[in-house]
Amino acid sequence: MSDQTRNPPHDTSDEDEINARANEKARKRKAVRARILATKTREKGLLIVHTGKGKGKSTAAFGLLLRALGHGWPCGVVQFIKGAWDTGERRALARFPDQLSWHTMGEGFTWETQDRARDMAAAAAAWAKAQELIAAPEIKLIVLDELNIALRYDYLSLAEVVAALRSRRPGLHIVVTGRNAKPELLDAADLVTEMSLVKHHFAAGVKAQAGIEF
Repeated sequence: MSDQTRNPPHDTSDEDEINARANEKARKRKAVRARILATKTREKGLLIVHTGKGKGKSTAAFGLLLRALGHGWPCGVVQFIKGAWDTGERRALARFPDQLSWHTMGEGFTWETQDRARDMAAAAAAWAKAQELIAAPEIKLIVLDELNIALRYDYLSLAEVVAALRSRRPGLHIVVTGRNAKPELLDAADLVTEMSLVKHHFAAGVKAQAGIEF
């Protein structure tokens, strides 16, 4: 048997046709993308809301914060509910003392303090600090962690908070986290992401773990 019989010549015509079609589709997608991008010409400070029952709202906010720090932005964090926990994100972000103003103002969740007046006072102090950061002209991004929880329990005036967030200066980005975001806040936001719960290890008896939950 000849070599040609054992190994017939490879017909590349089908592959060439497949590659040509794929390349043409890619060219068209690129052209469509370019036309879309050509219409996006503005820059503005965004109001971003992370809400929903799923895990990862604060985690996503701190990821965005890390990106901003990587670009050299001065940033701020105000934590409305979480107390002075020893968290991994706080340890890591403490390495940016010249860029980051971090304020943990909460005393834990309401079932821990069992004192509504105390919770409201803590929320008011946290909001006052947030307003200081909003007014600071050098700050470019602020994370208001668990602000949605404070608003949910009426610890703060929703109308006042939404008005202040709407009237932020043009270049300031603000990220708000927490479940049950109020409709008024969602309406004011530029970007809203809802974390959906599909499956959580907590239901299987797995406790909160360092490096994953805190």
